[in-house]
Amino acid sequence: MVSSFRSVGRRHRLTLGWATVKSVNQPPAAASPAMITVVGIGADGLSGLSEQAREAVAEADVLIGGQRHLDLVPLDGVTKLSWPSPFRPGLQRLFDEHRGRKITVLASGDPMVSGVGSILAKLFGMDAVRILPTVSSVSLARARLGWSSHGVDVVRLVDENADRVARFLTPRRRLLVLSADASTPGVVAEALTERGYGPSRMIVLENLGGPGERRFDGVAREWNHPPGAALNVVAVECESDHGTVPLPTVPGLPDEAFEHDRQLTKRDLRASCLARLMPVPGHHLWDVGAGSGSVAIEWMRAHPDNSAAAIEADPERAERIGRNARRLGVPDLFVVQGRAPKALRDLQPPDAVFLGGGVSTPGLIETCVKALRPGGRLVAHAVTLEAEAVLGTAYAAHGGELNRHSVEHAAPLGRYTGWQPARTLTQWHFIKEE
Repeated sequence: MVSSFRSVGRRHRLTLGWATVKSVNQPPAAASPAMITVVGIGADGLSGLSEQAREAVAEADVLIGGQRHLDLVPLDGVTKLSWPSPFRPGLQRLFDEHRGRKITVLASGDPMVSGVGSILAKLFGMDAVRILPTVSSVSLARARLGWSSHGVDVVRLVDENADRVARFLTPRRRLLVLSADASTPGVVAEALTERGYGPSRMIVLENLGGPGERRFDGVAREWNHPPGAALNVVAVECESDHGTVPLPTVPGLPDEAFEHDRQLTKRDLRASCLARLMPVPGHHLWDVGAGSGSVAIEWMRAHPDNSAAAIEADPERAERIGRNARRLGVPDLFVVQGRAPKALRDLQPPDAVFLGGGVSTPGLIETCVKALRPGGRLVAHAVTLEAEAVLGTAYAAHGGELNRHSVEHAAPLGRYTGWQPARTLTQWHFIKEE
């Protein structure tokens, strides 16, 4: 089926072989007040669009999308814009520049399946966004493989970095990776192998629903297929090497999971801390004096919608936090190299704060308490008498919960085994009133 556009001045005609939609610039219907329309496009291109979706494309003043989608629409009288880079910070500015114009966003499949539709809906609200989906590549992939939605994690890669896959790696788990481009299958295979999941079966499904649909099968550690179509989905059936320990999403990863220089909130205390921070889906954390970033990383691993900023004054430790985040599957952790409280000034307000270091810094606790959103949680740790005194003062001023933790581990004692105590830690937990 042949698709074509013709444009005359500001009047467009979209022809799709079996249907024609005429468009004249006029105010949108009262029943459709959306200023942004997001149109999902499948591998069959414009020919698979509904009449409503074709109309949204034909009537647009501004088309926004990836280059592959923009190239499908050969209109002369419309402004075509690619996605900004960096993506999220540039979105608001991009749409503000064209406020009041008819904007149509071109996306893949169902824009609400780990796609741009959900991002725009969250950013602008559904009063300003209209979603016109088509069958998603996730649905098509599950249909081809016979996989139900239960037990399948969907991972969207927006670049060549496959680190996000690491968060979901568990033996016998199934993944559907929405690829960034043709190189993604090879990058995913490498990421699986590096993390002890080389035996995992990989299935690459190209151009799902289109005339060039193809399938390739293989094993991650032996993957040697050359890059193919840019539009592809990578299905993974996770299997691990012997001896690979799966990492849970609940708090308390082994200390060995993190690269560190002994500036690390140890496993048992980290689990206690995170239980009180309560990683609610979609909430934002400040990890102040982050050290190795262990608390921020576990916060983000708890749910894919969680976000965090790790604030660390030492530049070497700040770089180490980034490496830990990438290796453990949360590359979007925002690392701030700076000293609190000054480094906190321009950050997104937190739903939770962890003070793992620098508790005795003048004004730090009050700055964090003030910054917390209503209902926000703060946990602070102290191991020195000076820091403990600061927590005692904060407890007297704000209330909350004050605990002391003493952890002992069995260790060799001559020819026998004895208890080796760790340094006693004082923990203050506070919840800001609604």
